[in-house]
Amino acid sequence: MPQTWDYTAPLIRMVRSKCAENLLKNVSTNREHYNKYYGLHIQGEIRRIITMDLYDYIKNISSPDYTLKEEAQKHLDNLTKPKDSLGRLEEFARQIVCIQGRLKPEIEKKVIFTLAGDHGVTEEGVSAYPKEVTAQMVYNFLRGGAGVNVLSRFAGASVIVVDMGVDAVFEENEDLLIKKVGRGTKNFVKEPAMTKEQAEKSIINGIEVFETVFYKKGFDICGVGDMGIGNTTPSTAVISVITKIEPSEITGRGTGINDNVLNKKIEVIKKGIALHKPDSSSAIDVLSKVGGFEIGGIAGIVLASAKHRIPCVVDGLIATAGTLLGYNLNPEVKDYIFASHRSTEIAQSEALEFMGLEPVLDLNLRLGEGTGSCLAMMMIEAGVRIYNEMATFEQASVSKSAGSI
Repeated sequence: MPQTWDYTAPLIRMVRSKCAENLLKNVSTNREHYNKYYGLHIQGEIRRIITMDLYDYIKNISSPDYTLKEEAQKHLDNLTKPKDSLGRLEEFARQIVCIQGRLKPEIEKKVIFTLAGDHGVTEEGVSAYPKEVTAQMVYNFLRGGAGVNVLSRFAGASVIVVDMGVDAVFEENEDLLIKKVGRGTKNFVKEPAMTKEQAEKSIINGIEVFETVFYKKGFDICGVGDMGIGNTTPSTAVISVITKIEPSEITGRGTGINDNVLNKKIEVIKKGIALHKPDSSSAIDVLSKVGGFEIGGIAGIVLASAKHRIPCVVDGLIATAGTLLGYNLNPEVKDYIFASHRSTEIAQSEALEFMGLEPVLDLNLRLGEGTGSCLAMMMIEAGVRIYNEMATFEQASVSKSAGSI
């Protein structure tokens, strides 16, 4: 995080779409505070930003500062160890240096976004669990009892739960953001999962989520995960369309379905794709026809993280499908992404290969929620700690190898 704040910068970097409306409401209710710190012109500036659209926001995402890569490598090579002996931990440190644009990187504040939504395609019997489990798990997250809660505590990260489209109404909670686009998607075997307007809104809502938490609490790294019964079906459909790989080759068992349900799931995905013929070059078209609200929200968070030069650790199949949509909108996001792990779901591996991403871990995980992001985040932080805290040869009065002189 920056050590000092330019209080006009948030206006310039603010989401150039309707996601500025939340800040505008906040300004209206906290006028004295904003007048003191920002000046009276802020509302006019935000209203101007609201008129801009999603594509204006994402088109100017720039690459990390790779001019620092060589200097970061020199520092790593001068630490008290054989060259490259810490393997990918060194790679993670180099990448964080370039993302943050400074030779003294830091990872202190961490957040996991767990996005939830329901899916109409569950009507087809593609999941081992009933739809009601989505809402029940949201309450479990808020009580701190889910896998992501346990691992986030271990990783020192906070968890923000986001209702992107759960078929339920939740009470207010400081750890829950309501960004509901609809109460579940439609059954894409019969009709498009959502309208194109809803698809764009789901991405914008994801950007809003990032912006809201970033400006309110600040963080140095984020992770994304999901919750949604049946959501491996739309995620696999999204990946199948964009990678142009047949559903039969990449569809997995999700929550542990048997052979009969797996075959049904493959046919459902095939039927939905054949019915709607989504355009693989258009993230909005793919999302609207066979996607999910939380998948779109994840795409928004990925785009916002790249816009703000914040590393983003993505979880398994569903988070990877959302990342793939963000990549489709602007491939520059790839350099800000860490793929947390290789899922047991084949579609996730194919999507990672399509984007050229190598997973941090391979632990046969398939839970979702952001559990993989928590684990990988610790590995990335370990790399940064090595970079910052390990002594150099000179500091430790240790002789270098003859080959390094």
